[in-house]
Amino acid sequence: MNKVCICGGGALGMAMAAVIACREDCKVALLTGHPDSWSGCIIAYFVHSRTTIEADIQVSNKAADLVPDSDIILLCVPGFLIEPILHKISPYLTEQAIGSVVSSTGFFQVAHRVLGEKAHLFGFRRVPYIARVGQYGKSVDILGSKNELHIATENLPATFCSLWAKWLNTQVVRLNNWLEAALSNSNPILHPSRLYGLWHDWNSNIVYPEQKYFYRDWDNLSSEIYISCDKELSCLCSKLGVTMPSVLEYYESTDAVSLTRKLQSIEAFRTIKAPMKAAENGWIPDFSHRYFQEDFPFGLQLIKDLSLENNIPTPTIDIVLEWGNKKISECGLNFQNI
Repeated sequence: MNKVCICGGGALGMAMAAVIACREDCKVALLTGHPDSWSGCIIAYFVHSRTTIEADIQVSNKAADLVPDSDIILLCVPGFLIEPILHKISPYLTEQAIGSVVSSTGFFQVAHRVLGEKAHLFGFRRVPYIARVGQYGKSVDILGSKNELHIATENLPATFCSLWAKWLNTQVVRLNNWLEAALSNSNPILHPSRLYGLWHDWNSNIVYPEQKYFYRDWDNLSSEIYISCDKELSCLCSKLGVTMPSVLEYYESTDAVSLTRKLQSIEAFRTIKAPMKAAENGWIPDFSHRYFQEDFPFGLQLIKDLSLENNIPTPTIDIVLEWGNKKISECGLNFQNI
């Protein structure tokens, strides 16, 4: 019997906890800052198949209660919480495998620094599920799932990935090194490209009559920016020996127009709203949203920093990153404390 401790009770944490806890050979515990909001039972609704699963889990806000007897620790937290969580659990670690449900916001770099080079690490290249919280601590809607997952490991046996293939009931490919998971043309460039496309010319005098859809309303300008950022990332990957399909290949597209059509048509994406908040007489961008607070200073910034180290020019990324960081600064929030 394996015990998995999931750190983080957001949509992904809830989805992963529900799916894994349903396996006969696995127990799940969840480390969260809000244990009183949890019933100890999670209901996950798979929107596409209209099926539901229920799973019992152990819940606590104390790492000492959950980490010591766990075999695997899985972080399901935003990039700005990775380092605080690793510091919180590190006193209770022995030989556990520690990983992240997404690796593109600095997990491996931070883990190397906090836990050392001998730590047993793993990280997903892309998240297994697209999920949204139904009722916090109780239910989660799973909008879509990946047919194939890619995981990077360090100081773990090759058979480790087979556990995830069994638990998540999908094919899992083991990557060659951590950079192949850390460098992703998913959220770190997808979200910033779209946000820039939506609001690069926004000012406080503009109020929208309704909340936009992030993907359903996707436009060609956002696709052009996304493709350009991806080409710059591809140059970095080539320099580092990292193999990754381009966004056009991944989304089976040939140009900006076909990419726009593809992103507009993905069923699991269609209900996802753009990060906006209600204002007088309408809606305005929400610069405190996770898409800003995580994907610019952690996801896109990581790509920029590695590009600088390797003398790779990134003119489009520079424009998008400068704009996003300015909006975060104007927002007046400290993303470390969100």
